[in-house]
Amino acid sequence: MEYSELIAARYSVRAYLPAPVEDEKLQIVLEAARLAPTAANRQPFQIVVMRTAGREEEIGKIYRRPWFVQAPLVIAICAISSQAWVRESDRFNARLIDAAIVADHLILAAANAGLGTCWVAAFNVEAARKALRLPDEAEPVIFTPLGYPADEPGIKTRKPLTELVRYEHW
Repeated sequence: MEYSELIAARYSVRAYLPAPVEDEKLQIVLEAARLAPTAANRQPFQIVVMRTAGREEEIGKIYRRPWFVQAPLVIAICAISSQAWVRESDRFNARLIDAAIVADHLILAAANAGLGTCWVAAFNVEAARKALRLPDEAEPVIFTPLGYPADEPGIKTRKPLTELVRYEHW
């Protein structure tokens, strides 16, 4: 798919078919995440791929919506603060931005492969840490189910560019 068509076609999927995700497609999606740009190319993230079959109750505690565990996979993007680039002037740590870029690459690659995703940040952190068995230094940032959509995209409403872009100054 041409890139502008891809970004227009991608949507937040909230219903999934039980069909498994082929390993080849999963690898394509993970490779896109690996190639995502990060500050100073530090790659301060880990991706955790969880199969939902048999773990619906445990994974469902992370985000309590039934569709979250309908997909055969749930993917977590975790940041590692100590590995991230830090801006000298104010000690800003880029880990969350890096994780968001990684997630965006993964989500767009999934859409291009015919798979559905839904960006989930409103999750229970403690349930996530427990299900993922995270070490202390790892921080869960974003989750997404990954599977074949069982729904259709709705109408996207976005602000016009005139409300979002400024030229030369504020």
